[in-house]
Amino acid sequence: MSPSAERRPPCILVIGVSGTGKTTVALLLAERLDVPFAEADDFHPPANIAKMSAGVPLDDEDRQPWLESVGRWLRERGAAGTGCVAACSALKRRYRDTLRAACPDAFFLHLTADREVLVDRIEHRAGHFMPTLLLDSQLAALEPLGPDERGATLEASAAPGLIVERAVELLSRE
Repeated sequence: MSPSAERRPPCILVIGVSGTGKTTVALLLAERLDVPFAEADDFHPPANIAKMSAGVPLDDEDRQPWLESVGRWLRERGAAGTGCVAACSALKRRYRDTLRAACPDAFFLHLTADREVLVDRIEHRAGHFMPTLLLDSQLAALEPLGPDERGATLEASAAPGLIVERAVELLSRE
């Protein structure tokens, strides 16, 4: 690409377990980059939400149609050249592979935090279907980004604005 050629906005997935601040960071990042935002939880069918609300972890069969819906949203924004930011758990490599198949240039920003921080955040938020008792199943399922996966990991204990600044700096090097 020539130095004067304009870069297309990226498609970014802010990933991690519940309580890392994915939605807050993703929304701020989307605003900062002036790109569309999506909360992947909004793509879950009612049966998935009911299952999680009852404290039952989703299995891969439950997740597949959801991941495909999120992937379609990413692909559409990538094809339109608008870029986007989505908050999505994407805990396992195979889930990220599904999303990457839909949007090959996706950048994964993995937020991490200590379990104690996560529990405190989950217990103090309102209006979310994810109960604290599912956190351990998420932590057990979590597969960190592999060295061949396009993305970066950031510690999520900092203020959301600082995390966004760090993310913007990382993306500027892409």
